[in-house]
Amino acid sequence: MAKSVESTRGEFATVRTGRASPALLDRVSVEYYGIQTPLRQLANVSASEARLLTITPYDKSSIRSIEKAIMESGLGLTPSNDGNLIRLTLPELTEERRRELVRVVRGIAEDGRVAVRNIRRSVMHDLRDLKGEGDVGSDEEHRAETELQGLTDDRVGEIDEALGRKEQEILEV
Repeated sequence: MAKSVESTRGEFATVRTGRASPALLDRVSVEYYGIQTPLRQLANVSASEARLLTITPYDKSSIRSIEKAIMESGLGLTPSNDGNLIRLTLPELTEERRRELVRVVRGIAEDGRVAVRNIRRSVMHDLRDLKGEGDVGSDEEHRAETELQGLTDDRVGEIDEALGRKEQEILEV
């Protein structure tokens, strides 16, 4: 469950807000010598200013393919290069785009909650199997289910807290 929460937080980091963050490009894959390669393996990504990301490729010949991958990523960013590095300027977010990003973040949070609940369902099934085999008594099963529900509620609460922070960050003007 903790891994599901961490995964959800990682997904939140890839959603664009008003500030530049290298995590925005975590989802970008570049075709490099015929193989889809994560951008992080091909270049150094840094946020040099509040609204500017700079990408310094390790191999200068990959600049064109990196630019193409960023254009096709759906981030809404237009790269510009000077032959050595790529600059991505993040424009101001409109109110409409902010609302759209909040919807995206809520979808990511719901996926995280579903993942946590699926783990709970799997463990509940295992508990019932143990009870059916006679390895665990009825009281122990009930106690374990109650404890499991508490853990589930805690993890879903963590996701909701992270969602609230991310929504606040997106809506911040």
